[in-house]
Amino acid sequence: MRAVVQKVKKSSVKVDGKVVGQIGKGINALIGITEGDTLEDIEYLKNKILNLRIFEDEEGKLNKSLKDVNGELLVISQFTLYGDCRRGRRPSFIEALSGDKSEKIYNDFVDLCRKEVPNVQTGVFGAHMDVDIQNDGPVTLLIDSKKVF
Repeated sequence: MRAVVQKVKKSSVKVDGKVVGQIGKGINALIGITEGDTLEDIEYLKNKILNLRIFEDEEGKLNKSLKDVNGELLVISQFTLYGDCRRGRRPSFIEALSGDKSEKIYNDFVDLCRKEVPNVQTGVFGAHMDVDIQNDGPVTLLIDSKKVF
C-alpha cells in the first residue's frame, strides 16, 4: 500500500459537484493498493499515518500526531499511486490492484482508522473526484508499506 499524506488546514472531496467528505485540521491521505497487500500492510499504513509527528507542539516543533491534536482524516482512494512512468509517455497501472479487490482493502483501512480517529471522511471509491486541499506547511510525505521509498 502507498499513501501521499498531506497535513491540511482543511480538505474536501466532491463527486458530481456534491461534497461527499470534508475535514478541518488534519490529514488528507491519498491511498493506493497493489497486489499482495494484506492486513499487515493496512496496519502499517494506518499506524504510520495516525502517529506521524507532523503537527506543531507548543514550541513550534513537529512533535504531535494526528491523534495528539484530535485531528481529522480524509481518505481518498487513488490507484494512480501505482502508476509506472519509467517507459514511454503513458503511465502503466498494472501494479494497481483491480477495483473489487482493492475496494475491500480500502474499506478495511478506513474501518481501522475509524476505531482510532473520531472524524474520518472518505471520497467515493472508484468515482471521479474533485479534491480541494489547503496544505498546511506545506507538509507532504510519501509512505509505502513495502518500504520501497
